[in-house]
Amino acid sequence: MNLANLGLSGINVAQNRLQTTGHNINNSATDGYNRQQVMVSTAGATSTGSGFIGRGVQTDSVQRAYDNFLYRQLVNSQSTGATITAYGNQIVQVNNLFADRTVGITPALQNFFDGIQAVASAPADPASRQDLLGRAASLVGQINDANAFLNSQRDNINTQVSTVVTQINSYVERIRDMNQQIVNAKASGSGQPPNDLLDQRDQAVSELSQLAGVKVFEQDGNVNLTIGNGQVLLGGDTVFPLQVIPSADDPTRTVVAYSAPTGTGRTTLVEMSDSSITGGTLGGLLSYRSGTLDSVQNDLGRLATGLAISVNQVQTAGYDQNGKPGAAFFSLGSPTVLVGAGNQGSATLQASFSDPNKLTSQDYKIEFDGSVYKVTSVPNGTQKTYTDLTTDPVDFDGVQIQLSGTPKAGDSWSLQPTRNAAGAISLNLTDPASIAAASTTTGDADGGNALAMAKLQTDKILGNGTMGLNDAFSQIVNKVGVQTQQNATSAKAQATLIQQNYAAQQAVSGVNLDEEYVNLQRYTQQYQAASRLIQTSATLFDTLLSLPT
Repeated sequence: MNLANLGLSGINVAQNRLQTTGHNINNSATDGYNRQQVMVSTAGATSTGSGFIGRGVQTDSVQRAYDNFLYRQLVNSQSTGATITAYGNQIVQVNNLFADRTVGITPALQNFFDGIQAVASAPADPASRQDLLGRAASLVGQINDANAFLNSQRDNINTQVSTVVTQINSYVERIRDMNQQIVNAKASGSGQPPNDLLDQRDQAVSELSQLAGVKVFEQDGNVNLTIGNGQVLLGGDTVFPLQVIPSADDPTRTVVAYSAPTGTGRTTLVEMSDSSITGGTLGGLLSYRSGTLDSVQNDLGRLATGLAISVNQVQTAGYDQNGKPGAAFFSLGSPTVLVGAGNQGSATLQASFSDPNKLTSQDYKIEFDGSVYKVTSVPNGTQKTYTDLTTDPVDFDGVQIQLSGTPKAGDSWSLQPTRNAAGAISLNLTDPASIAAASTTTGDADGGNALAMAKLQTDKILGNGTMGLNDAFSQIVNKVGVQTQQNATSAKAQATLIQQNYAAQQAVSGVNLDEEYVNLQRYTQQYQAASRLIQTSATLFDTLLSLPT
């Protein structure tokens, strides 16, 4: 090995280092880029009679400054952060709707009962009666508007779920393509790691994790992905895309489904529960819908149901200005019953309110297995079993149900007692004279029944005797407020954790421009020194050639 070859080996290594340093500098602000470094080793030595003479230096590989543990920590924290953000973006809207006690349902409730008190004080006054109907219409309007807002939010979540699922499928396709590129690059590069492609794939996985929590498994250079309870998104070269479908229990609810093999070379769509999908924007949206939105809307419906039924009970027990028994003050409707998409029998489920005091914020799923009926509370999972729903009505949690027709094994129904009650409540009375203020038929100077109606403002008519109407709405407001505050606190803590994890990851993998500048100088000097070896070799060779023969 002569000096020229030694110099050439040094130049090649120095050039590789300079190019890599330049690559680091140029990508210092590129998302997902991991600092690269040239791995070198001695080229060995040649044995001579005078000892082993070195053959220079050689480039072994270009590797990423990469720590998988720190990378996974960062990705997981970002996924959780996206969940908290998605949840917070939704609940803050509801909190803004309910938080102001000077407008909305709270003052409307107070105004309504103030109007009843005025009628009780002057039952013969037509102006007081007309004013009460106006206040009742305003209260109904406030409850309807709040429910309409919650429904619009529910529709918006359906749209967002569809959009996010489309994005997830797109990312999975990209990662599949990158898997193929990485395998091909390794094959053509004698097994050397294609660092930039690996960075791009890691960044794609990171961005995917901010859409939904996915589990990553590496095998033979490929990244495999699962979601939920192990449902495969990407296995080898095969993508199993997610789909959005109407829920079998509630067609107004958009849910996520995965393709499951049927054993015949085909697949079928299987609905995933909201709770099985965690992490990322999708997890936050589904968690909010099932954990907060459903509950808030049910609670609001329970308030509307308690108001309508309790006022109607007192109203119909009294007498109007014409001495006739009072007609219902409010119209309400019945609990919502949804028929299972796969039902084969002819059975129909009827439901009615039996006792608003016993109503909960739960929904129910009723299933017939061929011998018994299982009634499961949603979401808490409490289950009751009944042997027959067709002969006699069954009463539970303030609701009465009964089946007519013939069910078949596997048939199911979803029962939402109060979900739509806040949207269904309306004012039934139009004539001020129809307000049953009197407790007897003796005349319109009697305001005894109106006093009984006014007493409903403070009576504990909900929650098994624990809440009045004001209490029920305050509970909704407080619950939403607490959850909003907890989410805000979690968001701050998670942002701090993300910053810490990012700093830890960047300390290993990030590009330090000051350090790269120093390296640029070092490797330039190495290049110049190696060049001097070649120059020296040429000088020595010329000297030999100039010697006299």
